[in-house]
Amino acid sequence: MPHRRNDPVPEGIPDRVPVTDELDLHGFFPEQVPEILEAFMDHAKSLGLSRLRVVHGKGKSRLKYEVHRFLKSRTDVEDYCDAPPESGGWGATLILLKKRKI
Repeated sequence: MPHRRNDPVPEGIPDRVPVTDELDLHGFFPEQVPEILEAFMDHAKSLGLSRLRVVHGKGKSRLKYEVHRFLKSRTDVEDYCDAPPESGGWGATLILLKKRKI
């Protein structure tokens, strides 16, 4: 049964999830990356965020591959690169979104 807005929040589910400039993809499947990134980036833009960090891990880099493949197709991405060592190194990707034209 779906959860309705005025229903009490089921135990163990936070009533709010803070949105920051960081997304951790650990625990997600590579096939989910485009949908998750789309929602994350759209929400970040609505909050006026332009510098984002996506943590995908260093493992076999399948998540990283999917992140970079998705970012290549986006016209709203100015640039992206591996994070510096102190921010996750090649286990995280930094994203710079294009500034919105007013």
